[in-house]
Amino acid sequence: MNQWEAIAAVIDHTLLRMDATRGQVLDLCAEAAFYSFATVCVNTGHVALAASVLRNTPVRVATTIGFPLGAVPATVKRHEAAEALLLGAEELDMVINVGALKSGDRAAVEADIRGVTQEAHDAGALVKVILETSLLTTPDKILACELSLAAGADFVKTSTGFAGGGATVEDVALMRGVVGERAGVKASGGIRTAADLLAMLAAGADRIGTSNSVAILRELGAPPLSK
Repeated sequence: MNQWEAIAAVIDHTLLRMDATRGQVLDLCAEAAFYSFATVCVNTGHVALAASVLRNTPVRVATTIGFPLGAVPATVKRHEAAEALLLGAEELDMVINVGALKSGDRAAVEADIRGVTQEAHDAGALVKVILETSLLTTPDKILACELSLAAGADFVKTSTGFAGGGATVEDVALMRGVVGERAGVKASGGIRTAADLLAMLAAGADRIGTSNSVAILRELGAPPLSK
C-alpha cells in the first residue's frame, strides 16, 4: 500500500458549507470512492444522497449532529441522530454542549452525549464528540474527554472549523493522553496540507477531518481523479 492510500483510509472527506449544492456533494462522493476515503462527512440534509451514491462502496457516510453550535436541547440532538441514521448515516459527529460544560453541568453534558450514542450504537453506528477545543481551557478539554468516554463515545474530536480555531498538535496529544486506547481521536479544522495531517497523526490522531483531502493526497503522490 502506498503512503497516500494509507492516509486516505483515515480521512473524513468533508463538505459542511451551508451553500453546498447537490452537484458538489456528488463530486465529493465520487472523490471519496476513487481515493477510498474512510467517509464522506456532510450535513444531514445530504445524507440520503450520499448514502445512495456510496451504497456499493466501502466509503461510510458521516454526518453532523447539533452542528455547529451544540446549543440545542439534548432531545433535539437525539431526534436528529435518529433521523440521520434512518437516512443512511453510519457515523455521527455531534457537537458537545459547550455552555453546559463551561457551566460545570457534568450531568447535562454526559446525558447529551449519551442520548446520541445510544441511538447510534443501537443502529451499529459510531459517534464522534466535537469538543470545540478553541473555546475550552485545558481542564475543560480533559473533562470533556472524560464525559465523552463515560457516555460511550467512540471518538473525541477537536473542532467544527466554525468557531475561529481548529486542531492543534497540543490538543490532539492532550486528548489522546486522556482517552488512551478507549476511544479514537479525530483532528479537524484547519488541516490543509500533508504536513498538517502528518503532524496530527504523529500527535495521536487516528482520524482526520478535512475539506482539502484531494490536494493533500496529491501532495503525497496520489493520481488525479479519473472521470
